[in-house]
This record gives sequence, structure tokens and C-alpha cells, in this order.
Amino acid sequence: MTEIKPLNWTPKPGVGLSVVRRGDGGMTLTFTDVSDATLNNWREFAMEHLLGATGRTRNLYDLRAVKEIPENAIRAAVEANSDPSARNIRVAVVLADEKVANAIREVAALALAGAASAMKIFTDINEAEAWLARPLDQIP
Repeated sequence: MTEIKPLNWTPKPGVGLSVVRRGDGGMTLTFTDVSDATLNNWREFAMEHLLGATGRTRNLYDLRAVKEIPENAIRAAVEANSDPSARNIRVAVVLADEKVANAIREVAALALAGAASAMKIFTDINEAEAWLARPLDQIP
């Protein structure tokens, strides 16, 4: 049996992000805001985990509590998603509604064409979980 990588996550005051290990070995990252403090903390955490990525994994980004996502947050996510270390990651992003989802799709459309990970945007958490549950050899 494969050992699950340690999470190495510590909550920080003033940061609107929590992280838990998924049963499949991936992570669920839940955002309550996308402030600069949260984005900086997330980026540091994400890049640290990308450096140690050795196999295929599934991550769920739950942003349903965030009603508006600024362009700088989208660009930061696209940058992390474009890192070659992300090539074996399937990422489901769950957003509050179609308005938020469409705004992200517009900003990220061109940049996501060169993305390393398989990423899909959802507004329904159950659809996101079903997509993540597909066998990892079926990326995207």
C-alpha cells in the first residue's frame, strides 16, 4: 500500500484557507477569502507541495464562500497550474455560481491552454467529486 504524503499544513490567523488530506491522497483546499494574505499563504503551500509531487493526485479547490474572485487571484492560480510539476494533478475548482465561474473562464481561457494539470471548473460539488473520482489514468 502506498503511504500518503504528510500534509504539512498549519492554519494561520488572518488567512482564509484551510487544507485537509483527501481519502484518495489528494487535498481539499477551502477558501473563505482571496485576500493577499490568503493568496500568498496558498501560493507558498502549493509550490512546496508541487516540488514534492511524485505521483498522480486529485485536489479539490472549494471557493463557494468567495463571491467575487479578482483577476490577480485567477492569474496566481493559472501560474501555479502551469508549473510542470502540476502535470500529474487533477484539479476540480468549485465556485459559488455560474457568474463567478464564467468570469474565471474568461480570464483564464488562454492561459489554461498551456496548463500542466487537468483542471475543470464546477458550481456543483457533487459533479466535481464525480470528476475527481474518475481513474487517474483518464486525465483529463
